[in-house]
Amino acid sequence: MKFKRSVHLEHGLCQIDIAPLIDIVFQLLIFFMLTSSFVMQPGIKVNLPNAVASDVIEEQNIIIVLSVEGIIYLDEKVFTSQELMWYLSKKENSARPLLIKADKRTPLGRVVEIWDLCRQAGVERVNIATQQPSEQ
Repeated sequence: MKFKRSVHLEHGLCQIDIAPLIDIVFQLLIFFMLTSSFVMQPGIKVNLPNAVASDVIEEQNIIIVLSVEGIIYLDEKVFTSQELMWYLSKKENSARPLLIKADKRTPLGRVVEIWDLCRQAGVERVNIATQQPSEQ
């Protein structure tokens, strides 16, 4: 079986026009650049402390986030200590478990203050969020 060594174009075509191909490639590139830049993780970023012994909690928790500056967030809204106390003292909220997500650089005194405030409001189960240390 003998194969042709070269491909000859028809007499009317001397070259292939690649302009439409380049247009489509650029449109795809722009499309993926625009769609990928709008994908963001919602929420407040905190670096959780590492803990070797930690349990996974799968209940519906009230989540309080403490930033490095000591700002209290509940449902991604800023709360003061008095507002948090009022919110947690409601009967339906005091029965639910509470999870404190504090940045590892948050002062311990601030975490203990929030923990104590939750206990005063009648919350019986208070947990602190940690992450498993990554093995390197």
